[in-house]
Amino acid sequence: MLERGVTKEEIERVMLEGKEVADAKPGTFGKVRVFPYKSTWENKFFEEKEVTVYYKTARDETILLTVKAKYGKFSAGGKKA
Repeated sequence: MLERGVTKEEIERVMLEGKEVADAKPGTFGKVRVFPYKSTWENKFFEEKEVTVYYKTARDETILLTVKAKYGKFSAGGKKA
């Protein structure tokens, strides 16, 4: 999570406010949200960060599987980097 530049707070917001993704494997779920970023990541400046969270549910618990981050411009027809 930290290696990808994603905070715990961003994961919580994705889970609460994110949109469902269509590419989750059977038996798993995914949500995605775009955050304003306006900062550098690996020596490049990016306007936004797209965070995707993949998870499962079992026995009324949510199990986080993985988190992905993409940096670029995603809203208003922008391009990903």
